[in-house]
Amino acid sequence: MSITNSLYIGISGLQAHGDAISVVGDNIANASTVGYKRDRASFSDMLGGELDAQRLGGGVRLSGTQTMWDQGTVTQTGNPLDLAIRGGGLFMVKGSHGGQTGQYYTRDGRFHLDAQGFVVNPQGLRLQGFAIDAAGTRALSAGDLPLGARQSPPVATANAAMSLNLDANAAVPPPWDPANPNTTSNYATSTTVYDSLGAAHHVEVYFRSQGAGAWEFHAMVDGGELAGGTKGTLTEIANGTLAFNSAGALQQQTVAASSADFVNATPAQVINFTFGDDIASGGTGLAGTTQFAGASSVNGLDIDGRSPGKLTDIVISDDGKIRGVFDNGDKIELAQVALADFANEQGLERTGDGLVTETAASGKPLIDVPGTGARGSVSSGALESSNVDLGNELVTLIAYQRAFQANAKTVTTADEMMNDVNNLKR
Repeated sequence: MSITNSLYIGISGLQAHGDAISVVGDNIANASTVGYKRDRASFSDMLGGELDAQRLGGGVRLSGTQTMWDQGTVTQTGNPLDLAIRGGGLFMVKGSHGGQTGQYYTRDGRFHLDAQGFVVNPQGLRLQGFAIDAAGTRALSAGDLPLGARQSPPVATANAAMSLNLDANAAVPPPWDPANPNTTSNYATSTTVYDSLGAAHHVEVYFRSQGAGAWEFHAMVDGGELAGGTKGTLTEIANGTLAFNSAGALQQQTVAASSADFVNATPAQVINFTFGDDIASGGTGLAGTTQFAGASSVNGLDIDGRSPGKLTDIVISDDGKIRGVFDNGDKIELAQVALADFANEQGLERTGDGLVTETAASGKPLIDVPGTGARGSVSSGALESSNVDLGNELVTLIAYQRAFQANAKTVTTADEMMNDVNNLKR
């Protein structure tokens, strides 16, 4: 091997280790980048000439870098739309980046709602996931997640369960008069029901003793809330009877009529008033409404139905399901985050801003929900930190620096040897 070859071998070492120092520098620079995965320099030897039929080394080259996909530290942030993946997989985002529109992949889980209510990353690319319809069925393909404009639909009241104690010693008042409910009843309580449009209606329920353990009830609303009614005049929408035995237990209950034509809503709305278990239906008659001696009182109300609700909060579970919390008390599953897995993650190509794209080497994305296959779980209110270990990178940097210096010494030594050859002529 000639002295000239020694020069080129030393130069190859300088170039390779100079590039490797750049790789380490990139890792150190991104030590605080959310979701960043460190790179490792890969060296390959080169062959030169021959000596006695043996191939000689021709130096070294930096053959490439290898991305290390080990887990970074997960740090809590408190922002529900900050997401961290614990395990394998990448988030899918879609949109325009660097002048190219397409689908990208990232471990950076900093998401928020944009002006149109879509879940987007810091660059405005939309997070992809599976929509969930009102019946709870998940879509088969992933798409954008519009959450901000969601509303919870209203539900008309169908059941009104009440639990009371009606005074066993109550006197029998005059016959029931809808125009004078207070003087022709013994006790009244109020509740709120909802029509098919979600409008709330105040209902007064009056109870009148008929003597010998028999009672009747009358549910009344303002006539102005009913089609054809008169404002300020209470109008009956339901009535029925209650019968108690000598022990004060509810023997039987009936609803004689129930129909409400609320203004602009679905007509003839039926509200099923119930007062707990009764003996006639196989109950004890003591678990709901009773007739014991003592002042009448209401002990419990369970009225279904609700007004329309606006989205006030978002909760994301470990399996990526996004649940909307609405101001009417509803909690509804809206969507499920999608994660992509690849047969060869090393084949993914970096595009900046923590994004990567698929290549022929990586293979096509394998898309499903968190917790399936090799895909990890999702932590809401948390972010995955860079997996760069500064101590390890600094030690590696020192090793590369020493190797760079040693290769520089190879060059200077070869130069001195060539100088000695040149001096032989003198």
